[in-house]
Amino acid sequence: MKKLALLAALAAASLSTTAFAAEGNGGFIRAELGETRADFDIDSIKDTAYSIRGGYYFNSNIAIEGFYTGHGRDSFDDITVEAFSMGVGVVGKKNFGGSQKGFFINGRAGIAYTDIAVVNDNSVEFLDDDRDASLYAGVGLGYDFTERFGLSLNYDYQKADISGADVKLNTWTIGGEFRF
Repeated sequence: MKKLALLAALAAASLSTTAFAAEGNGGFIRAELGETRADFDIDSIKDTAYSIRGGYYFNSNIAIEGFYTGHGRDSFDDITVEAFSMGVGVVGKKNFGGSQKGFFINGRAGIAYTDIAVVNDNSVEFLDDDRDASLYAGVGLGYDFTERFGLSLNYDYQKADISGADVKLNTWTIGGEFRF
């Protein structure tokens, strides 16, 4: 399933057009690195997060994306928790220096498939490995240095229901985007 989502994102990203500079449309690939804080009913954990995203801009303001995010792994009370998400969504972007130039704000929303595994460190047994499909939403602030490359600070939020417990994933990342 992970490979299928990644292949779909890369296929969408490969649909670039020669009129990219004039129209603001074309494929993109984005890499993000930061931290996720996962709030459970009883505790919270945090770890390094990374995300690979790809998609297609229909114009300089609207895009579709596919992504994979590794939320990390952390331990508390001899229990290790590991989480990842993959999904698809829509991106809205507003540049203040022209098409894909200068400062920008963006927002993204869609559906994410989240998998959280819980392992007992003492007996090395899976206590739970549950999955949930839920909505995600995010915002970003950044700067496009050229029509093809920009950097941004991003925040994403997801809420998943794992084994009857609410899990809130708050992820802050710094991302670099290459458009083609």
